[in-house]
Amino acid sequence: MTTVIRGETTELGEQRVGRWRISTEALRAYTMVFALIAIWIFFQLRTRSDLYPYGLFLHPVNFANLLKQMSVTGVLAVGMLFVIVARQIDLSVGSLVGLAGGIAAMTQGWGLLPSLVSAIVIGTVIGALQGSLVAYANIPSFIVTLGGLLTWRGVILYLSKGETIPVRLPVFRLLGVALLTPASGMALATVAIVAVIWLTIRRERARRRHGLPVSSTVVIVARIVVPAVLIVIFISMMNKQGGVPLPVIILLAVAIAGHFLTQSTTFGRYLYAIGSNPDAARLSGINSCRHILAAFGFLGALVGIASLLHTGRVGSASPDAGTLMELDAIAACVIGGTSLMGGRGKVSGALLGALVMASLDNGMSLLSVENATQYIIKGAVLVAAVGFDMAGRRKS
Repeated sequence: MTTVIRGETTELGEQRVGRWRISTEALRAYTMVFALIAIWIFFQLRTRSDLYPYGLFLHPVNFANLLKQMSVTGVLAVGMLFVIVARQIDLSVGSLVGLAGGIAAMTQGWGLLPSLVSAIVIGTVIGALQGSLVAYANIPSFIVTLGGLLTWRGVILYLSKGETIPVRLPVFRLLGVALLTPASGMALATVAIVAVIWLTIRRERARRRHGLPVSSTVVIVARIVVPAVLIVIFISMMNKQGGVPLPVIILLAVAIAGHFLTQSTTFGRYLYAIGSNPDAARLSGINSCRHILAAFGFLGALVGIASLLHTGRVGSASPDAGTLMELDAIAACVIGGTSLMGGRGKVSGALLGALVMASLDNGMSLLSVENATQYIIKGAVLVAAVGFDMAGRRKS
């Protein structure tokens, strides 16, 4: 791939920033990180008061609430990434969150395990059903999932008779609000830092083994020290308000699994191939139908997990739960660099996009911005992200 920069053509999709050459993908990621930091600084300054002279937005208690809110969107965004990468879309995840959460709440009398499993099973089965219609019946995913958006909302309204169902099982409730003990948080930080060191060393050894250029000592140290410092700061910040929220741990587990599937498995590579060029993938012997079905099924399972986190955090299941969550998930993927044309996107980008969306929601709520203005701002951010993506494609 080539990129035209200031009248020059640079190989490997690179762009020149001053004297530095940086890949287009990395430049997009850095841009979103800087945008997120700018959002945080803005809301931190705007939420200063006599009670919080340095600002409320990044206060440990509020930041923990932000992360709990982001966890639901993040889990959905990881699943949505699989579908969008394969050049498909799912508009039904919000309604399915309401249905799966409602089923879990209605089956509490069966016990904790059946209640939790029922949400994941319902999500997986419905995801696979919609995926089969897309893959084998050749019905556009937009139409199938738009129908699902209406159908599954109607199903939960019928089953619940329009009533809100409270969560009675304590462990179910804790899924959305529980905190790890400070000692567990420090143990988690230690494991994360060791993992960063191991992955960095492994990466350099692999590059040396394949005859590729290896990073300098300074770069290697920076790749270890910077994440380690951020991990320690995060854990310390969360411990000040009682501990790391359990939903964040669940989100991290989902993200690690999603990253592994997309980057280190044949299944993930085939999804990218299908999204990049469906005809070429088919001629290469890839079973596109089976992989698209699996992508929708995986998304359905994650919708089930997200429904448990949402229902536990709210403390009840209501027929209108999950409204517009599909748009938040899609927006998180797009803001994080996932192309709606398929073939490009990473789990890390989807999480970054989910954090941007949650930060906007949380910050505007703290400033008491009216709902109409919130919708306008979020819509403008989404359009700007897509415009940025298309501008990058035109230069590639």
